[in-house]
Amino acid sequence: MRARSKRPWRSASLAFISLFVLWTIGCGDREAANPVNVEAPQSFRLGLIPERNLFHQMDRYEPLAAYLSTRVGVKVELKVLPRYADVIDGFVSSDLDGAFLGSLGGALALVRLGVEPLARPERTDGTSTYRGLIIVRKDSGIATGADMKGKRFVFVDTMTTAGWLLPLHYFKDQGVDDYRSWFKEFYFAGTHDGAIVDVLEGRADVGGAKSTVFDALANDDPRISKELSILAKSPEVPANGLFVRKGIDGTLKNRLKLVLLGMGQDEESKKALSALGASKFVESTPQDYKTVFEFAESVDIDLKTYDYMID
Repeated sequence: MRARSKRPWRSASLAFISLFVLWTIGCGDREAANPVNVEAPQSFRLGLIPERNLFHQMDRYEPLAAYLSTRVGVKVELKVLPRYADVIDGFVSSDLDGAFLGSLGGALALVRLGVEPLARPERTDGTSTYRGLIIVRKDSGIATGADMKGKRFVFVDTMTTAGWLLPLHYFKDQGVDDYRSWFKEFYFAGTHDGAIVDVLEGRADVGGAKSTVFDALANDDPRISKELSILAKSPEVPANGLFVRKGIDGTLKNRLKLVLLGMGQDEESKKALSALGASKFVESTPQDYKTVFEFAESVDIDLKTYDYMID
């Protein structure tokens, strides 16, 4: 058995979340009205979570980094991090000025670090959200949690909604009290595409992954839709959005947001958006993550104390 760990699950307080959201919005408004008068930074270190493999992530985000560097006036430096947890650690150590975070990582960073969400991409289909999926091979004979007993499950990371929260919620709904003993083996793929491919190739019997990555892989490989089935879906949660660290220069923050929300009006920005599979950026707010907090609470995870490290 791999990747076993013990975590103290505790119920999250929605009252705390509501107060936190209101406080965050108020702080954001005051900062926008009174930008910090400090020397403008020369670079902006932007972290990327390992949603997909390193090379694919760089291909997707390099055009955006180049566009922002030109339009915002600071050099945007991309850093693809090997683990989801490294993004939180990077904010704490001041290695990062901002990061594109998934829904659970964003919710954690809101609670733990006081970061601020600026914007997230809207795809060409008009959506800026995604769902988590539980997937199996069509020939696996698996249709319920009971069918999964003694099988192999592949998670993505303990800081993902699709590759962690949804499976925990599914297990609870299916009456699986302890997945650690229910499965013959479980492990963490580290990326969504890795989890999907592992199920496709039979290295795992069941897995969790996000819908947008599933759809992207299915566009490139018809085997994905032909050979895999979706057993469950999570509620819609925000797509990966750009968060900036607490205390960042107010003028830079406002400029970043203005440029992002204005993309799609010129050819250069359209090319950068195309690499992301997007048509524009839309504004993100702390309220957008309410569903994530509620979903975490449903499986007894308190994001204020949650131990997200994989042992």
